[in-house]
Amino acid sequence: MNERIEQAREIVKKYMWISSGAGIIPVPILDISIITAVQLKMISCLAKHYEIPFSKSITQSIITSLGSTITISSGSRGIIGSTLKAIPVLGNLSAPFIMPTFAGTATYALGIVFIQHFESGGTFLDLDPDKTREFYKKEFIKKSQAY
Repeated sequence: MNERIEQAREIVKKYMWISSGAGIIPVPILDISIITAVQLKMISCLAKHYEIPFSKSITQSIITSLGSTITISSGSRGIIGSTLKAIPVLGNLSAPFIMPTFAGTATYALGIVFIQHFESGGTFLDLDPDKTREFYKKEFIKKSQAY
C-alpha cells in the first residue's frame, strides 16, 4: 500500500475513534448529531489530503444516504442505541456498548469509501451513493466483525 493511502487510513482511524467516543454521549439524538459532525470533519480532512475541494452540502447528503443503508440493514442499531440512552438503567448499561461500536464502524466504512473514491480520481461531484452503497455495507460488516 502506498504512503498516501496509509496516511488517509490514519485519518480515518483517528476519526473512527473520535466517533466511538461521541457514541458514549448520554443525550439521545445529540450523539448522532455529533457523530455526523465528526464524519464531516473526517471527510474534509480526506479531501484536503487528496487536494480535492470540500463540499459540505454534498458530503452531508452522501453521509445521510449511505448511513441510512446501514441503519436499515442493521436493524436500526444506531437509532436504537441512541434511543436506549433515554431508558433508565437499561440505557445506562447498553449504551456504552452499542452506540460507540456503531459510530466507529460507520465512520470507518464511510472513510474507506471516500479513500477508494478519491484514489480512483473521483470528486464530490461524481460520487454516486447508489453505486457505493454495497461497498460501504461490505466495509461496515467487515469492520463490525472485527469488534
